[in-house]
This record gives sequence, C-alpha cells and structure tokens, in this order.
Amino acid sequence: MRKRLGLTLGEVSARTGLGVSTLSKLEKGHASLSYEKLHLISRGLGVDMAQVLEPLGSTGGMAGARGAPLPQGRTTGRRIVQRRGEGMAIGNRSYGQTYLATELLNKRLTPMVTEVRARSLDDFFAEFGGFIHHPGEEFSYALEGQIEFHTELYAPVLLNPGDSVYFDSDMGHAYLAVGDAPCRLLSVCESVGEAHPSMSASVEHTAARQPDAATAVASASVPASRGKKQK
Repeated sequence: MRKRLGLTLGEVSARTGLGVSTLSKLEKGHASLSYEKLHLISRGLGVDMAQVLEPLGSTGGMAGARGAPLPQGRTTGRRIVQRRGEGMAIGNRSYGQTYLATELLNKRLTPMVTEVRARSLDDFFAEFGGFIHHPGEEFSYALEGQIEFHTELYAPVLLNPGDSVYFDSDMGHAYLAVGDAPCRLLSVCESVGEAHPSMSASVEHTAARQPDAATAVASASVPASRGKKQK
C-alpha cells in the first residue's frame, strides 16, 4: 500500500508518528499489529482501516452499484455476514484480537473479539508502556471468563459474562484476565479525530521491546502466572 501511494518509509513515519524501524518490521511481519498501530497507519495513509487488514492480493472493500466504491459516509444498504471462525486475527502477549467485517470500507465502527491475556498491570504496562488511549468511544461486552477493567480515572471493575462497559476510549484503559480460564469480550470501537499523541508513544514502546517478535495470532497461549498488580 505504501509503494502504491509512492511513499517512502520516512514519509509514512512523518504521517503516522511511528518510527521507520517499526514500520519496516510491520511490513515484514516482524512486529505485532495492534488496534493502535492500525489506527495510526490508516489515518496517516488516508485509507480505511479495513484496507490495512486486507490479505495480500485481496481486492477487498464493499462496492456499490456496478462495482463503484461507496462514497465516504454513505452506508445505506450495506451488509456483511460473519460466520463462526471467520475474521482477521492478530495480537500480542496482552491481547489476541479477531477483527470482524473487515471487507467493509469506511466503517464508523470497528468490531472485534478480544482474548484478554495479560494478568497484571505490570505485564500490560511492560507491553504498551502505560494505559491504551485512542480517539472515540468503545463498547465492550464480556463473553467468557472474568475480566478486570482498569482506567486512569476510575477504580477497577470486574466484568463477568453478560456484563458490559461503554466508555470514552481517549481515557487510558486496560483489560486484565482473572483466573486461569479463557477470557474473551466483544469490543466495538469508534475512531474520530486525530490519533492521541500518547498512543504513538505506547506503540513505539511496544515495538522497541519486541524487535524480533513475529505477529501473533488469537490462539496464542495464555501466560500461566498472574503476577503482581500495580496499585
């Protein structure tokens, strides 16, 4: 995509705030691809996030009549059916995320199923360099296991299956798994405005700590130890 747009790694770095080395590792599949990185890249390149998630060689996208792309903001009549097991799986040590409805372009919402792997704030902060921030709002519905929801402004809350939380995602936040059972939730993110400056720093911190890590998939193993929580 970068080459089709005629951009150098340095030019993409200036547009996204991501380092040249991080972008190079992402292109080669040597760094994990997170929601934060996807948002920064899609905003920087001026393309829909779904286009960044397209498999190599895929035509992708949801076309209008006679194959013409739908104009920005036009959503009337669009539909996609997602079957069990389908979606684009990416992840890292803290999260495994399966993005849904990636064929649809110009979406206002980004749905994903997230497997929560981090079991302490120490582990989470080591991966992201702090809480996660991204523009817009987020809705999460607990599907399986017990999940602690942490933010920088409120005391932690415990989410059991069937519980949900709706919040301003520009507020620093983190999900932690409780116990040894698998922990999963359905999250829907809305991205608006420019990327939060602290988000870029978190991404750079993650890439620096994992220079040679291959992109993980959602089925990666859950850490066995819970570790000590930060207060």
